[in-house]
Amino acid sequence: MRPKAWWVVGVALLLASAMAQESPDPREEAKRQKELLLQTAGILPTELVVQQGGELFNRKGPSGKTMAECDFGLGKGVLEGAAARLPRYFLDTGRVEDLDGRILTCMTRVQGFKPSEVRRSEVVAVAFYIASKSTGHKIQVRLLFPQERELYALGEKLFYARSGPRDVGCATCHVTYVGKRAGVLPYADVLGKDKSWTHWPAYRYSNDQTWTMQDRIRACYGNIAHPQPDLYSLPILALELYLAYHSNGAVVEEWPAFVR
Repeated sequence: MRPKAWWVVGVALLLASAMAQESPDPREEAKRQKELLLQTAGILPTELVVQQGGELFNRKGPSGKTMAECDFGLGKGVLEGAAARLPRYFLDTGRVEDLDGRILTCMTRVQGFKPSEVRRSEVVAVAFYIASKSTGHKIQVRLLFPQERELYALGEKLFYARSGPRDVGCATCHVTYVGKRAGVLPYADVLGKDKSWTHWPAYRYSNDQTWTMQDRIRACYGNIAHPQPDLYSLPILALELYLAYHSNGAVVEEWPAFVR
């Protein structure tokens, strides 16, 4: 992705932000910012990242293979609807993997990259690209294998656990205080009607960030003054599986999303 393209989008974002008026609904404001950005730049940052992810997907690794040789759950190179079925258990690794983790497995096991050579920004870009192939699909996450059920149980415990200096947890915000505002956005009902799993990966226009759900979970922990779990770690994966399972049946309106 050329730096010039990012510069154009950055200027457009400033213009869109300056043109925007106060809106009582931050989600409606996100829609308006998206429209303004399209009017001023003609392209969204999500499109640029998806394009970059596609280039990385088709790039050959040290082994001479592209990511088309990887199985994301529906067979080698099959991406249509694959992200909507993750996390899931994979026989070849003997563990449950989410989209981020499966990309990491692909880059190291199939393409031959050393773990130290894998850049987080590239994993996110590829995640944007693969997720884009599930727009319009329903979330279908299963608990068929013992490993999936065990991880789900851990995710449930973590979701309701209270810890850290503020003695709060995921459920404090997303169950107890659903609908009440924290700053600009109201706390979402992540297990019910909001189906927040379908909001990530996303581009955050408020601070020009590209995040997957892994980044969102880490940020939540940071917001409650709790040590952030490492990327690709078991706690993050457990929470992802728990959230994804509770979003079963929800249709992905747009992946990657455009959010505040």
